[in-house]
Amino acid sequence: MTPDSLIPQRTVFGTWPTPLEPMPRLARALGLGANDLWIKRDDLTGLGGGGNKVRKLEWTCGAALADGATVLVTTGAPQSNHARLTAAAGARLGLDVVLVLAGAPGASDSGNLALDGLFGATVVWAGDQALDATAQQVAAGLRRQGGVPAVIPFGGSSVLGARGYVECGRELLAQARDLETVVVAVGSGGTMAGLVDPLGAARVIGVHCGAVTDPAGTVSALVSGLSGADCAPDSLRMRLDQVGDGYSALTEQSMAALTLTARTEGIVLDPIYTGRAMAGLIAAIEDGDVLPGQRTVFLHSGGLPGLFGHRAALAQAEAALTVSRP
Repeated sequence: MTPDSLIPQRTVFGTWPTPLEPMPRLARALGLGANDLWIKRDDLTGLGGGGNKVRKLEWTCGAALADGATVLVTTGAPQSNHARLTAAAGARLGLDVVLVLAGAPGASDSGNLALDGLFGATVVWAGDQALDATAQQVAAGLRRQGGVPAVIPFGGSSVLGARGYVECGRELLAQARDLETVVVAVGSGGTMAGLVDPLGAARVIGVHCGAVTDPAGTVSALVSGLSGADCAPDSLRMRLDQVGDGYSALTEQSMAALTLTARTEGIVLDPIYTGRAMAGLIAAIEDGDVLPGQRTVFLHSGGLPGLFGHRAALAQAEAALTVSRP
């Protein structure tokens, strides 16, 4: 484990701790006791529309500033929450931002992409090229032009970035000492890994969303890097049953979960991450992996702009609108 004296200082972007709120109506709808289900509101982190990536960016941007960076470079899917929040972080810090995004323009310019533009980021479309290699090519070009780029990893998920969720795990222990289980979406892996470090693998259920090919291996490597001790992939509680037809595809379970959450608690989830995570929680209750009488926390990792960039989810939400005549 890296000594604290060698870890770059955080750049504070958020307001901490985020709230922990009860969800009694949803709990009862799922067959739990009214006091069993709570939500950790990491959608309310403040910067750039909020979300879990803010905690990671506090550390990765701190390192970038320590290295004298003048421009942040990162990668992601077209509707990447991490890319959007990196753009916002750059705006806050007065740094240029280049986002290397998969594919080509044209699918949708709404949602996170619209906010990328609002924050002043430059987008490089990678087409079919590997994102990491393209980001390194972009960084090399920036250096030739006299810039000092800092390449922030996909999803902000590195051992350093995952420290943001070590802090979140400590917040949860202070807010709910009796917590039994935390359920979280797994994208690039850093959020789950950071939570496992203070909470232990037995208390964290990760719901794979299809962003990486080996979610358990990805998370275990990050946990091992944080703790300095080996974390076996098979020690993690990882659900792989919510990916459906792929990362960007809307699943029936995700749509049902985000609709139920909205109609019982007035809380909005997104179709790719938190919708899948809630669907995973519902499946865990049905399987008996999450039980009544135990404190369960659902970590809301944000992603609201992604809902507005997902045409299939929006179409279903709009189709459900009830219109009456006066």
